[in-house]
Amino acid sequence: MMRFIKYAFSLCLFTLVAISCAEDDNLDYADKITAPTNVTAAVSVTQDNTGMVTITPLAEGAVSYNVNFGDGSEEVTEITPGNGIEHVYEEGTYEATITAVSLNGLTTIVTQSVVVSFKAPENLVVTIENDAAISKQVNLSAVADFATMYEVYFGESTDETPMTLNLEETISYQYAEAGTYTIKVVAKSAAIETTEYSEEFVVTAILQPLEGAPTPIRSEADVLSVFSDSYTDPSPIDYYPNWGQTTTYTQIEVGGDNIIQYGDITYQGIDFSSVPLDASAMEFIHVDVWTANADFDAKMSPISAGPNETAVTLELNQDQWTSFDIPLSTFTDQNPAVDFSNIIQFKFEGVNSGAGTIFIDNLYFYKVPSDVETGIVGTWKVASTAGALGVGPAAGDISWWSCDDACVAERACYYDDTYVFNEDGSFENVLGSETWVEGWQNGSDGCAAPVAPHDGSNAATYVYNADENTITLNGIGAFIGLPKGTNTGEISNPADAPESIVYSATFIDPNTISVVIETGTGSGTFWQFTLVREGVVASPLTGTWQLAQEAGALGVGPSVGDISWWNCDDACVADRACYYDDAYIFGADGSFKNVLGSETWVESWQNGADGCATPVAPHDGSNPATFIYDNNVLTLNGLGAYIGLPKGTNTGELSNPADAPDFVTYNVSFIDNNTISVSIETGTGSGTFWQFKLERI
Repeated sequence: MMRFIKYAFSLCLFTLVAISCAEDDNLDYADKITAPTNVTAAVSVTQDNTGMVTITPLAEGAVSYNVNFGDGSEEVTEITPGNGIEHVYEEGTYEATITAVSLNGLTTIVTQSVVVSFKAPENLVVTIENDAAISKQVNLSAVADFATMYEVYFGESTDETPMTLNLEETISYQYAEAGTYTIKVVAKSAAIETTEYSEEFVVTAILQPLEGAPTPIRSEADVLSVFSDSYTDPSPIDYYPNWGQTTTYTQIEVGGDNIIQYGDITYQGIDFSSVPLDASAMEFIHVDVWTANADFDAKMSPISAGPNETAVTLELNQDQWTSFDIPLSTFTDQNPAVDFSNIIQFKFEGVNSGAGTIFIDNLYFYKVPSDVETGIVGTWKVASTAGALGVGPAAGDISWWSCDDACVAERACYYDDTYVFNEDGSFENVLGSETWVEGWQNGSDGCAAPVAPHDGSNAATYVYNADENTITLNGIGAFIGLPKGTNTGEISNPADAPESIVYSATFIDPNTISVVIETGTGSGTFWQFTLVREGVVASPLTGTWQLAQEAGALGVGPSVGDISWWNCDDACVADRACYYDDAYIFGADGSFKNVLGSETWVESWQNGADGCATPVAPHDGSNPATFIYDNNVLTLNGLGAYIGLPKGTNTGELSNPADAPDFVTYNVSFIDNNTISVSIETGTGSGTFWQFKLERI
């Protein structure tokens, strides 16, 4: 039923789009419509020995369907979403063809097996498994001779509606609670008689994280660590002192990351009293916490000599890491006796006590980098990268919505807007001839001429307070990032623009700032923007790079630093001159581009002949791409973007250009400011490491 509602809603949406287009005769949007995806069909056979079959096509992005029944009968066309078509088959096995049609006529064609048998299903085999990655989810498949479809009862309620399982499919179901459930599968054919299978199945919860916590990126000079692989922890330190608690303790390793587990936590201490920490120069406490328990939180208390302590509640999200950055003032405001110059312990508590288990990583104090020049004067833009614009329930959390790569491309007219902080204290919004204009501005959520007063036409000033990390804009219509966001809420009329707005602003590095506004005090809605300063190198990788024109700059071996299996010698470098002049360009705005010229080295898997030839899509630099460089890890986002070797991916080596992934991750180490070593293991655990030495040109 839910899938029917989904596709019926899609039809309504396309109908509305068609009506809108009839009003303004603008059909540009149609060029962006793609062929339907996730095309399938639900097949239902009546159990009355008549051979009556109902085929209901399903897809995303389809406005109609054509069905060829595969038995030589006439094809049925223009079936609307949500509707099925009935057909009487003779006993036998058929391949029906489903053609899904999009609004602009693009099609996707799939085949669907239809089995019509007047025998009851035989040899029913059901496979039920707990999902390896999703807690309390069960995956089920079934096969049986003569079966046409299956009905599955997962046993969570007595009056449940069975789920339909088609032939050669696997369906998934997520339970609210772990436990033992009776799962029943009913195999049906065109005969009246059915065949059933039932099993008492133990549904399990995933009780520990499957991935490590986010890797910290702060400099060790700005950190005092209590527990983190990324920094130096106090020594000696006791993560399980005998305080009379019933909490259990162990350390686990996930992906090379050491993590503390506190089981059935009542309360738990961490003691380093013999080497107290002076955190008086720090500004925040960071911690990452994971729990598998629903509706379960924790409390954390730093403890100074005395002892003096106070707690904050850590509101946790089930089955995911939750990161906290808590100002030290949060604790001292509650208890001024807490002395951060003499911290000797931490305490964690379960809420409710003993009702759950937590995993802890990256517990440390930190301060804003001491070497950051926090001058705001200059011209800034929202970074043209995914996640630089977003909204969420707290600063640092953009889980509600964020602008992804496709959104960044669509809103190019917005990402070229500049925010100018002049030395004389004046401020300017410079938006050009177009910016992103929304419905509340009498726009249509698209690129259009800026709308007053948010068009930069009014004079404005700014005040930057480095101590409080705030920017105050004075002037009607002056804004950062979001015209509608104000300190009293989100405005719905341009005429309601306030005379002044205050933003929180934190420097990430000298040329990158995080700007946040809560749209209405206490609203819990935080719009967030990452701004980069124009005209500066925003990343150590920014610039144009090439493979070093020397033997050994390209090679492969069993480990990083070992290219004994094969490497390009002097003769090879000369032979591949068309390859060694390829450029890898990292833009200051986060963009990335492969510039290969008219020829590069093309191999047989690209339909080449291992020689110099015209670049082959998608590894020809024709698709837009971006990069993220963080803690010696480089991620290229964009179909066909690569460093050094087109066929090298994180899941293996390509044998077909069409299999190029959407992103590739490399490890990078700087040899000097203008020389880097880049490596990729082509398939996790494969033991095959391709390696490249690049020089900035």
